[in-house]
Amino acid sequence: MSRPQAVSNMVPDYEVRLLLNPTAVLSAEHDLVATVLSAFEMPLISTKMNIQFLDNSLKELYAANWSARIRKVENEDNLELTYKKRYAIIGGHVEAALTAANNDDFNAGDAKYEAQVEWGYQKQTLSVSRKKMVADPGRTGMDLPGTSNSRQLLIDNAPNKFDNWRPNKWGTSTLSVSRIFGPVFARRSVGLWNDMTLYLEIWPLLNVEGTGVEYTVEASFKTKSHKKASCEQANLATYLQSKGWLLAQDSLKTQLIMERY
Repeated sequence: MSRPQAVSNMVPDYEVRLLLNPTAVLSAEHDLVATVLSAFEMPLISTKMNIQFLDNSLKELYAANWSARIRKVENEDNLELTYKKRYAIIGGHVEAALTAANNDDFNAGDAKYEAQVEWGYQKQTLSVSRKKMVADPGRTGMDLPGTSNSRQLLIDNAPNKFDNWRPNKWGTSTLSVSRIFGPVFARRSVGLWNDMTLYLEIWPLLNVEGTGVEYTVEASFKTKSHKKASCEQANLATYLQSKGWLLAQDSLKTQLIMERY
């Protein structure tokens, strides 16, 4: 008797993310300077986003390479809940990371999860995420729910693979004693890079001492093509470098939020 055919690996898309030097691209008011807006054909208007993560005091979700996030985007009625599992990509071997995810039952047969290669300056990470849109219970502009409501939303909507990652309903048990990491009130501008949609996001994050704010500025674009991601990542990095705008390091927004809040 032949063994059943194994379900194939997920097919990811690619999000290239490069950091810009905030002192070079932001004004004294922490807005993008005119030369940057012009270079990427961006309007003056940006979109506000409010983001927070939940985890317990031991950061057990984060230690297991999971995150549970709530995001509110300006002019959208719903809250976006995202449950994300991350896998390291070693030496550019994307397929090995996809196989590791497949071994955890994240495969092409599950249309509810999305695979994405997050492609930074040097580092690549595979993320497998499940997003759910839910009604905003407070409907209070850009404010996010408080701790108890945030917990309940994430528990009520928790997917099985997250909840049962470890025994005894690990996911929701962890969320039941979680706290908020954040919130972070970010802004996104939309423009163009080589006929692709380019996003520039400004994230004000607590500094290491917790006494003030430092700004992270990230450029990103998405493509379904590995070849295009590789080519345009190099092209964009070269262009940003030529302008004196590139910050030659990898983006660690989630890590910084989990460490500093």
